[in-house]
Amino acid sequence: MASVLESVPLGSTGLQVSRIGLGSSYGIGGREVEAAYERGINYLYWGSIQRPDFGKAIRRLAARDRERLVIVVQTYTRVGFLMKPALESALRELDTDYADVLLLGWWNDMPPRRIRDAALRLKESGRVRSIMISCHERQMFKAFIGEPVFDAIMVRYNAAHPGAETEVFPHLAQRRVGVVAYTATRWGSLLDARLTPKGEPTPTAADCYRFVLTNPNVDVCLAGPKDAQELEAAFTALDRGPMSEAELQWMKRIGAAVREHHRQPWLARLVSDLTS
Repeated sequence: MASVLESVPLGSTGLQVSRIGLGSSYGIGGREVEAAYERGINYLYWGSIQRPDFGKAIRRLAARDRERLVIVVQTYTRVGFLMKPALESALRELDTDYADVLLLGWWNDMPPRRIRDAALRLKESGRVRSIMISCHERQMFKAFIGEPVFDAIMVRYNAAHPGAETEVFPHLAQRRVGVVAYTATRWGSLLDARLTPKGEPTPTAADCYRFVLTNPNVDVCLAGPKDAQELEAAFTALDRGPMSEAELQWMKRIGAAVREHHRQPWLARLVSDLTS
């Protein structure tokens, strides 16, 4: 089935991105990545696990349509002078001259000046076009949004973890950086029928993506399909569009139940899992 998806700006980066992005870590094959691109998904995240077939798909797509492709390269380095060789290695692997986004991964505090300067040098050299930061501590995003080095943020947001609605998104009024949301399914917990309250339908992955994308502050919802069937959930979400208020409230009820389950002491949770 052919489809051309509407793209949106990634904040003020100048990049036009699909509302759904694909991550390299979860097993989707290169053929499926290329098929997704033909249907409009152009945000490709070379992430924590860099599967070779995903990389081959990026190389093939970049060879024929580089300007429309948005390639995200992640680095976890805490040593400034190692950032450039790490990026160069990724660019060689993907056979491209630049990354559209350099993601500084998992900073729960403001990165030291040496890290920010190393990223800026790569941007000034043209090897990256924009700089994004990810974090697990929501209170830090106010500082990240106010830091001119960062063009975009990557934030955990789903029905079980909706805290970004009050702790992150309001700060975008200060400066509208790009926003990428991850863990839409809460690592699959929102899809687990055992955690769904009695009498409620269990969400699908498409429902989880729709929940995230209904929030107007989110530019891209990152998906991690492992195969073509799971990829279809992303297109279902895009086809169905934003959730109604009733659907949002349903998802928040499911999210609250999932969150409460994972707050239980580990032994009680284990007993509950084994007996449910």
